Amino acid sequence: MAVKTSSVDNRTRSTVSLCIVIGMCCFFYILGAWQKSGFGKGDSIALEVTKRTDCTVLPNLSFDTHHVKGGSASDLVSPVKKFKPCPDRYTDYTPCQDQNRAMKFPRENMNYRERHCPPEKEKLHCLIPPPKGYVAPFPWPKSRDYVPFANCPYKSLTVEKAIQNWVQYEGNVFRFPGGGTQFPQGADKYIDQLASVVPIANGTVRTALDTGCGVASWGAYLLKRNVLAMSFAPRDSHEAQVQFALERGVPAVIGVLGTIKLPYPSRAFDMAHCSRCLIPWGANDGMYMMEVDRVLRPGGYWVLSGPPINWKVNYKGWQRTKKDLEAEQNRIEEIAALLCWEKVAEKGEMAIWRKMVNTESCPSRQDESTVQMCESTNPDDVWYKKMKTCVTPLPDVKDHSEVAGGAIKPFPGRLNAVPPRIANGLIPGISSQTFQKNNKMWKKHVKAYSTMNKYLLTGRYRNILDMNAGFGGFAAAIESPKSWVMNVVPTIAKISSLGAVYERGLIGIYHDWCEAFSTYPRTYDLIHASGLFSLYKNKCSMEDILLEMDRILRPEGAVIMRDDADVLTKVNRLALGMRWNTKLVDHEDGPLVREKILYAVKQYWVGGNQTASA
Repeated sequence: MAVKTSSVDNRTRSTVSLCIVIGMCCFFYILGAWQKSGFGKGDSIALEVTKRTDCTVLPNLSFDTHHVKGGSASDLVSPVKKFKPCPDRYTDYTPCQDQNRAMKFPRENMNYRERHCPPEKEKLHCLIPPPKGYVAPFPWPKSRDYVPFANCPYKSLTVEKAIQNWVQYEGNVFRFPGGGTQFPQGADKYIDQLASVVPIANGTVRTALDTGCGVASWGAYLLKRNVLAMSFAPRDSHEAQVQFALERGVPAVIGVLGTIKLPYPSRAFDMAHCSRCLIPWGANDGMYMMEVDRVLRPGGYWVLSGPPINWKVNYKGWQRTKKDLEAEQNRIEEIAALLCWEKVAEKGEMAIWRKMVNTESCPSRQDESTVQMCESTNPDDVWYKKMKTCVTPLPDVKDHSEVAGGAIKPFPGRLNAVPPRIANGLIPGISSQTFQKNNKMWKKHVKAYSTMNKYLLTGRYRNILDMNAGFGGFAAAIESPKSWVMNVVPTIAKISSLGAVYERGLIGIYHDWCEAFSTYPRTYDLIHASGLFSLYKNKCSMEDILLEMDRILRPEGAVIMRDDADVLTKVNRLALGMRWNTKLVDHEDGPLVREKILYAVKQYWVGGNQTASA
């Protein structure tokens, strides 16, 4: 009897032990999955490190042995490729606007100042070094007025533009008083004069284009009025003007009105501006004004200040003859009339025209013999396309009061409203429901991002680049006066969505990431790339794209990449050789989703120093 009792007890203990073992296995499996998802104890430690260093350094998290489909075993054990620093002479290297290469191209119509990218054999495969003494820019809005001298050590503009209050050198900083060639008393007063005619205060004007922007003080002072300006100027004798703009925290790119179309969609900007920008508006049969007309929204404004406006008073100061200036202004007036722009004001040296809201409201346009209309059926197909002397047609309307392409709400109402291009079915395959679902998805993504990087929404990252912006969902989800986003729609994207991005009151540009971006090194605080490497698979080198990201990212800047697990595993190995700290985490919906997120932070290092700081 005693033996039977012992046997039963043994079976009971065995069953209990088995249950305990199974329970512990389940517990540790769940705990491990929770920690690997990026929301466990390891992430708390990372945030504590971030708090102490103030540079959002995230610990490395190996993902090499998970979710690998077609990679070979050698991919997992091969040593990380270490990228060396480039020579210090490349500190401010702009590959597609290189000064030495530019001189090989014709000067006619500014061709030599346009994009001329290096051939494959001339591409650099090293890390662009920051200058010695480089420091993090001042936070906005202080950065609008002050730039550390070490970050952009060029004093020529302080001499050339001294009486115009562009920039002044004071100790170890540059100070920007807000002046310009046409507004030496400051941009604020100039904008006040402009706002007496153009409806800036009520959100009707949200996006603006500044052609030949200088150091972008016009765009800098428009920001506090909730107007977002896309400023551009060439890399020319006015050394570092666009670089100064970006160091100040103001949107800008290197660009010029030359022989190819501007890299912006049609009907994008509420206002375009030229303040003594030296663009020959009357030349080439008005081709440059026709290009402005293409990118100007129906009902939008064109502002021209400086020569030849009010030439009767200023011709002596401009050191030009009355006859020459009068002929130039007459030619501009003729082209404006041809485009059906109504002149709404001329005050002092400033003239303002308004574009018609549709073709029906332009009687002269009914006579097609008076103007050459562009034959292209896609006015947004602009990448490396030659500019032509023709007028871009507007979408048809049903009556004289309808806005061609659709009316847009004042900002901020337009930010989350369905863009007219989508509502009117002008983007194939995209419905209003698709857009709203995409918008909701990006709010969810950004919430997850901000859990990993607590500085994302604080303003620590002022200049932000989205390399594959889609409909601007990421930018809309983080929209704030503390930061701005350059929304890039790749030229190879299946959907040309940049027009819809502008209709949301955001700004952006077309670009092919097989080439260098039109900006200086170290101009972005944070780079976001969703699906970018899958998009460019078999198109160009992953290494080249990452090196370009490193070139334009500031030291201690952050990167957020989301893509397929296998793709990010390869990206991660390259990133580790570029002096980036990385962390690969699961999708916010869990580890079974193939899409993953790679967070990275660029380490601080400067030229002349062959090792990065710890």
